[in-house]
Amino acid sequence: MIEVILCDDHALIRRGIRDTLADASDIRVVGEAGDYGELRALMRTTPCDVLVLDINLPGRSGLDALHALKDEGSPIKVLVVSMYPEDQYAIRALRAGAYGYVNKGGDPQILVQAVRTVAQGRKYVTPDIAQMLVESLTAPTTESPHQKLSDRELQTLLMIASGKRLSDIAEALMLSPKTVSVYRARVLEKLQLANNSELTVYAIRNGLVGE
Repeated sequence: MIEVILCDDHALIRRGIRDTLADASDIRVVGEAGDYGELRALMRTTPCDVLVLDINLPGRSGLDALHALKDEGSPIKVLVVSMYPEDQYAIRALRAGAYGYVNKGGDPQILVQAVRTVAQGRKYVTPDIAQMLVESLTAPTTESPHQKLSDRELQTLLMIASGKRLSDIAEALMLSPKTVSVYRARVLEKLQLANNSELTVYAIRNGLVGE
């Protein structure tokens, strides 16, 4: 039996994932968490084989959790399930220690297959991710400027480009507005942009958000 913990800040999303996995006789959900703090507390008392993890959590992100588990040498296999398109976060997640990356909008059966795959200690990647991995290995010099941003900087970029105000971002990430302003300033500097309008145009041109 594959024992799974779910971590997503939306209860409805967790329910959907739980219901999908419930159809598999060899998978059992043993716990759920809505943020990083709940996840860490749960993992201290509830062993599992696979952690199904969202990236966009309040406060410390799913990528923060990945880095922490990797630094601790945790044997838990992490499958990232995110709303973000694969080209935005898949490579980052895999480099941070994830065993697989699945988009929330995909076929539910892909999720079941991915959980089974990572539980066996194998990586789960879609054909699109496999192609990106090949390209990142064969053409590292073509890396886009935004790929050099830190995880939190990229998260800030995406939220600003999606129309969120700094105060909204600060509340969502459980950070101070001043800290979010610092991340915004770093993004603008690294991408050589002047303001939020240019940042949004950059994000659209690079396929980071929809038009």
